[in-house]
Amino acid sequence: MISMNSLSIRTHKLQKMLAQTGLGSRRGMETLIESGRVTVNGKIAALGARVGPKDEVRVDKRIVKLKFVPELPRIIVYHKPEGEIVSRADPQGRPSVFAKLPSIRSAKWIAIGRLDYNTSGLLIFTNSGELAYRLMHPKFEVEREYAVRIRGRLKPEQMRRLRKGVQLEDGLAKVESIEDRGGEGANHWYRIVLREGRNRVVRRIFEALGFTVSRLTRIRFGMISLPPRLKRGQWFELGKNESARIMAWAESACVPDLPRRIKAE
Repeated sequence: MISMNSLSIRTHKLQKMLAQTGLGSRRGMETLIESGRVTVNGKIAALGARVGPKDEVRVDKRIVKLKFVPELPRIIVYHKPEGEIVSRADPQGRPSVFAKLPSIRSAKWIAIGRLDYNTSGLLIFTNSGELAYRLMHPKFEVEREYAVRIRGRLKPEQMRRLRKGVQLEDGLAKVESIEDRGGEGANHWYRIVLREGRNRVVRRIFEALGFTVSRLTRIRFGMISLPPRLKRGQWFELGKNESARIMAWAESACVPDLPRRIKAE
């Protein structure tokens, strides 16, 4: 179940909310308020007052239960190409991912997890600070999955070392899993899963083992996977059902027994 605390619920005009309970028309509720018969949190309400889920509303001292519908967050899935920055301004004038997003009223798009200039793949945007917090804060350890191409090939002991942990200048970093995906010539592909998002952490753990990452693509973040049909530079917005599933999953603090992936197509 989706928690009311995790979803954004706007306040609404009192007369509108009273009318929705079936007490009368909106005009009738305006007259009721003007008569001084309606109180909010113990005080006589004024016409045009706004109320939220935590407010106590009474009509003639009788509590009226108002029905508030949680507002689901907007979520955009974007296939970031190489050569774009995840920032609204850049002194060097490089293209920004935000330039391609649709305008949004009374809010701004929040990028969930950054990708550096030379990294491509899944980038998620939302207007919900709560959702962004739950997906990005280190304590929730949300999985990130990447396709990594390196010059050379890892030895079995090096793969074990990645799982155990590689010491970087800002602490130990390890992968949850690593899968050999083959390759030709000097290049070799791997699929890796991490539970952190430190700056350039994927590139740095391979560099610590003496390898250079020649291509890096994020293909999953939490339960959201990059749709195969979504071309680089394209985006789309998730529907209400998908947004509700993601919010419910995020509210659970991302426990592993819930559905782990969603492929929006």
